[in-house]
Amino acid sequence: MKYSYYLIFTIIIGCNLSDSNKKIFIGGHIINPSSKYIALFNGDKLIDSLDLDLDNKFILKYDSLPPGIYKLEHPPQNQTLLIEPGDSIWVRVNTKDFDSSISYSGIGAAKNNFLIDTYLQLKNETSFLSSKYSFNSDDFSFIIDSLLFEKKKKWMSFDSINNLSPFAQKITQSAYIYPYANRRERYALIRGNNTLKKKDSINYFSFRKYLSLGEEDLSLFEPYIKYIMSYISNQSLDQDEYFSLTKDKTIFNIRRLKIIDKQIPSSKLRSTLFRSVAYHELVNFKNHKFHQEFINFFNTLENGAKKHVDEIISLYKAIELMQPGNTLPIIKLEDSSFVQQNSSYIFNDKLTVIYFWSQTQINYFKNTYELVLKYQKKFPNYRFVGICIQPLNSLVLEFQEELNISTNNQYSMVDFEKGSKKWVLTVLNKGIIIDERGVIKEGFGVFTAKSFETDLLRNSN
Repeated sequence: MKYSYYLIFTIIIGCNLSDSNKKIFIGGHIINPSSKYIALFNGDKLIDSLDLDLDNKFILKYDSLPPGIYKLEHPPQNQTLLIEPGDSIWVRVNTKDFDSSISYSGIGAAKNNFLIDTYLQLKNETSFLSSKYSFNSDDFSFIIDSLLFEKKKKWMSFDSINNLSPFAQKITQSAYIYPYANRRERYALIRGNNTLKKKDSINYFSFRKYLSLGEEDLSLFEPYIKYIMSYISNQSLDQDEYFSLTKDKTIFNIRRLKIIDKQIPSSKLRSTLFRSVAYHELVNFKNHKFHQEFINFFNTLENGAKKHVDEIISLYKAIELMQPGNTLPIIKLEDSSFVQQNSSYIFNDKLTVIYFWSQTQINYFKNTYELVLKYQKKFPNYRFVGICIQPLNSLVLEFQEELNISTNNQYSMVDFEKGSKKWVLTVLNKGIIIDERGVIKEGFGVFTAKSFETDLLRNSN
């Protein structure tokens, strides 16, 4: 089997002085905005934040920015943006279908349209490929190779008609190569190491020799990070272990930190990976009693981990404050009359369930509210309060009125970033149960799970 089409440009990227002086323009139009602002990030570093104007448009101008992979965020959504000196990019997006509607025009648009088109194509293949994990390794490899070759031909055609820099060539190639490499790693994780006999394993994993564990240029590129994380997970499993039974164990995540420390040469990449493993461990709330052991080991790591220690400890403390018996941390909420008040004044009179929803996922909200109606009949002693993660607006209120939803029990977060950190809101289907005094009885329930009814029964007195 030939793997020549895995090869990626390995040119060392440089930026000459004339390029570094080229100005950069990023503007856009947000249709059906879900928040009041947009933000530009480079990794976890905020570059800029700007309120939308009256027409829901924005303009960002820079004398210079390093060429790289950035993230354009319109809470709660975001998308990758490849920026180079001299780019002048206009973004158009409808939040009702964020990823599918996003499009770019102007200088630098082609490479970004290629990235989003590739992302959507790969996303559409998810269900198809998930059904093929039962295949033997040769058949699964054949499917992956076929899809990969198809994407390579599209990339070659795209590259031939666009004057891409070596950096843009590398990123756009990586956009399809690493997702398929990740699929191979995921196949091994799901099937188990024992499924691949030693001879088959050597052949199956031969694609790895064409890929690098030290691509610093890709240290902020999600497809690459996902591949590396799956590779690290495979390296961290003992021969007789199954990923599904091991992945949430603290000892496994400590092993992953050790493999990263040993095998990843780039400090920038190590930093990204250390942080990713730490978050995976800490947001597994059932493991909270072991988290101090994890943090103690995390503290011993050098060269990439130190910059995240305060952040990880802050998350650990926030999780600690959301444990049963503690008073629910106070955040700012806004009611249907657009009046802001502290949450402590809202949750202090009745046994209460707090659930969450987003204006960008209306179908989810409808399904969630049907569940609310069901629970209200079964548990009349509870008050059910919905929290929208974006500021409320007249369209949302009209929608709620059409569905006969009482606005007395509907609020929105005034500051999602602060509120989500205090309440450790990492998934939209979170459910919180508090008593009449605002003391937490369940801080990490899953509102849409069958187990939540058990939580309601257990805490109803």
